[in-house]
Amino acid sequence: MQLDQLKHIAQEIISLAKQAGASGAEAEVSFGTGQTVSVRQGETENIEYNRDKGCSVTVYFGQQKGYASTSDLNPQALKESVAAACNIAKYTAQDAFCGLADADLMATEMPDLSLHHPWHIDVDQALAIAQRCEASALAIDDRITNSEGASVYTQSGAFAYANSHGFLGGYPSSRHSISCSVIAEHAGAMQRDYWYSSARDATDLLSPEQVGMMAGERTVKRLGAKPIKTGQYPVLFEAALASGLIGNLLSAISGGNLYRKSSFLLDSLHTQIASPLLHIDEDPFVLKGAGSSAFDSEGVACQRRTLVEDGRLLGYVLGSYSARKLGMQTTGNAGGTHNIRVRSTGQDFNQLLQTMGTGLLVTEMLGHGLNMVTGDYSRGAAGYWVENGLIVHPLEEITIASNLKDMLNMIVAIGNDTIPHNAKQTGSILIERMTVAAGGD
Repeated sequence: MQLDQLKHIAQEIISLAKQAGASGAEAEVSFGTGQTVSVRQGETENIEYNRDKGCSVTVYFGQQKGYASTSDLNPQALKESVAAACNIAKYTAQDAFCGLADADLMATEMPDLSLHHPWHIDVDQALAIAQRCEASALAIDDRITNSEGASVYTQSGAFAYANSHGFLGGYPSSRHSISCSVIAEHAGAMQRDYWYSSARDATDLLSPEQVGMMAGERTVKRLGAKPIKTGQYPVLFEAALASGLIGNLLSAISGGNLYRKSSFLLDSLHTQIASPLLHIDEDPFVLKGAGSSAFDSEGVACQRRTLVEDGRLLGYVLGSYSARKLGMQTTGNAGGTHNIRVRSTGQDFNQLLQTMGTGLLVTEMLGHGLNMVTGDYSRGAAGYWVENGLIVHPLEEITIASNLKDMLNMIVAIGNDTIPHNAKQTGSILIERMTVAAGGD
């Protein structure tokens, strides 16, 4: 389906809601197609196609709200969905904070952010790419004895959003990826690791050989794990995991957790929440950006801004509902953030190791060990022991623990080794000290 068709359907839903007496309404309509293939040991393992379409409608009758959705875009199904949403609204409790975002906040400019780059490959071409990727990983070392496979994924689609303020917007987008995971064995021990590349535009992906090489090298390096003593050590989170720490911070300053009082950063606006080295920017207008958009899921105009400057929290992450609950104004973040960028302190990865000296490099995290209310942090982990700035041996079955408040304030350095095309871009992050529990006692 074309974008113009989706926009027409969205407008039709709004018209139906108005005819039903709704004081406000919003609708989102989407359509997408995708292909995923995977190989294992050179043989085709999976071929999957998806063709998704659907719409959702939210109606407001004063301070009562109703919601319904359907995957059928035929006129009769749309009418039934609107009727269902209106009927639900009759039975919901009044909520003084619900409703559309304010009309004067709607986006009026729709720049082309270069988000749609279809990848025209058939199944045979995709399988060949996956086979090249896996073969590259298996060729790295004789100790790589098995494979969990390599995959190639491509997705292309579009969505449209409309509301009864008269707002109408939408755009096509694409997403592609190559990934690989292999298994190595030595002296009776087995290890696995993986690597991937993702982008809006397939020409921005790493080559299949590069992805496979990274997966193979990372796997082999994990062989020969040795124990260490439990203690307090510096901890370096590699870039792929450091983005998770930043994600934890963003959750703590997001509206839902704030108005529910379930965040360790309550009432922290304009206060020092982290090391002066931490600077976080949001830029919704990055060309080909994974999180780029001119407007949020309520039609509110997105804007460039700085969330954290010199460790001080300058802004929350709010949609209109949470903003009203907090007595504030939406920040254009209904549906989440848009291209988070953590500024580097200038070091490359090897320089971060030198800065750490002796400590733990974390490359894998296990479990979900963050208490959002208190900030207490405890996760299973795997990685490498570092001495005098050099990786000495792998580590496994360890636990790292601290409090996220303390971790943010003990940031020593942030690398420039960002992973391109991610929605949250940060280099590896070095924390001055955490408790590391291991089996070497």
